[in-house]
Amino acid sequence: MTAVVVVSAAVVTGVAVAGSEPDGAAAPRTSASRSAGAGSAAGAAGSAAPGSGDRDIAGFQDPAAPEARSDATPTRVSIPAIGVDASLEDLHRGAAGELDPPKGWDNAGWFSDGIVPGQVGPSVIAGHVDSPTSAAVFFRLDELVAGDQVHVAMTDGSSRTFTVEKTERASKSAFPTSDVYGTTPTPTLRLITCDGTFDTATGHYTDNLIVFADLSDG
Repeated sequence: MTAVVVVSAAVVTGVAVAGSEPDGAAAPRTSASRSAGAGSAAGAAGSAAPGSGDRDIAGFQDPAAPEARSDATPTRVSIPAIGVDASLEDLHRGAAGELDPPKGWDNAGWFSDGIVPGQVGPSVIAGHVDSPTSAAVFFRLDELVAGDQVHVAMTDGSSRTFTVEKTERASKSAFPTSDVYGTTPTPTLRLITCDGTFDTATGHYTDNLIVFADLSDG
């Protein structure tokens, strides 16, 4: 009846956030650096000045200007296939590094210290599977199949649509942290809830259900 608990490398009951992406790739080598090893005076003399045609190696074609990044953040998630239309709370990590659950049983929560939905990388939305008295927001999450859509509404009035790729069940003691929080080259989304057997001794479910989705429309 509790919400998502995921696993960190250091703590068996929490989730660690994946590190930031490394610096950009090394600068490409120019034709001048490739030919320098020949060591011929003729080769050196043949290096043309800028603007002299096909031997011009002074620079590269101007890169396209980067697309402006929006400051919008998510406010709601809707999943038509399972009847979900819920507000999103901001979620953070707890003292042990675990992802704190939403406060409301019928709300989902966005990991706001992570990736904004629609930006490059994995954004994470979590929700309860049930409450002490009834089903909660992600009770039917296990019904999702590849091709189902997830819509995330943003503060600027826009929406991000993700298409489900697959689902995965994992023990909380062996949570696939790198698969969920590790960097991705495109915008992705992970939906997480509890799954498996309810352990009355701990008051928690033994497993997690994770839905993996890719951005299909921004």
